[in-house]
Amino acid sequence: MNWSPFRAAEKKYKAKCPPPDLSDVLDLASPFLGPSRISEDAFILPAVPGLVLLPAFISPQDQRRLVRWSLRDHARHPNETNLDAHYVIPPDGIWNSHLQSRALIRTKASLASTPLTPPSSGPRQLIYNDPASVDNFASLQSLPKPPPEPSTTVTDRPPSDLVSKLRWANIGWSYHWSSKQYDFSRGKGEIDPFLQSICKRAVGTVPWEAVFSEDDLQGWGDDDWRTWKDTYEPDAGIVNFYQTKDTLMAHVDRSEVCATSPLVSISIGNAAIFLIGGLTRDTEPIPIILRSGDILIMSGPACRRAYHGLSLHHHSKPDSSYLKASREYWNQHCQITSRAIRMTMATS
Repeated sequence: MNWSPFRAAEKKYKAKCPPPDLSDVLDLASPFLGPSRISEDAFILPAVPGLVLLPAFISPQDQRRLVRWSLRDHARHPNETNLDAHYVIPPDGIWNSHLQSRALIRTKASLASTPLTPPSSGPRQLIYNDPASVDNFASLQSLPKPPPEPSTTVTDRPPSDLVSKLRWANIGWSYHWSSKQYDFSRGKGEIDPFLQSICKRAVGTVPWEAVFSEDDLQGWGDDDWRTWKDTYEPDAGIVNFYQTKDTLMAHVDRSEVCATSPLVSISIGNAAIFLIGGLTRDTEPIPIILRSGDILIMSGPACRRAYHGLSLHHHSKPDSSYLKASREYWNQHCQITSRAIRMTMATS
């Protein structure tokens, strides 16, 4: 197989039989730490300028609160989820419908006034989106952003069946998946104050003068790391729900006008292996184990434009007993990612 180094790493760490060799994986829980410690809470990897790791930053109590918020309070109207395109989800969301043992969830195709046309067969078409910038913001926003077509192959299902099919829930500004651009015409969703406070506390904890130098401002546009502790304000993001077989393939975030400000990613639940490489898939990625309560921050032009992805760590599941609460048992991996897309930079 003519795989790129990044694809080869993805294949390696998603393998189950035999399990992969993890001896080269960066583990922040091990006595020997590969990254450089820059404060009591923060570590950096010199090979990836702008990548900051905050291990065990979130307490078990706050982890439990975030899981319940993600499933019970956030993955519901008006916040869009992946299920909304294909099913008529009750306003209080699929998780609460599951807890209340409600009847079947109807498909949108079954309720359509006219029969829907099945999508054409063939391999999925990948979409390349131009990096957003102040210069092309207006043209990107003028692109049509139609709603996704409901699937004609799904069937009515009980809520309990659909909980495992919940993959993401949008935070803040609406993201249009088909065009890989933000749809500002839909307005900005609410950012939960508790989540916002965690993200701002994480950014404020980092001694950024130990991450970047005073001369390291090339490619930053109007952004300035020296102001982040006072100005960082997350206004968009996503909650990703991963099952044990799921992965997040190598990708680059190109949709934000500001491609330097901190992207704060919170890990909850089972351990996962995070891969981060360089500006192309030809750079061999660095594997890092993320455990429940860890925070990873991507910042600066080199890190924010680096290819990255994620696989669940099948062979090492941490004690998640504090996430159990009768029928609210949850034993997967949840990644809550918030970012500042800085719409004002493109409209001022």
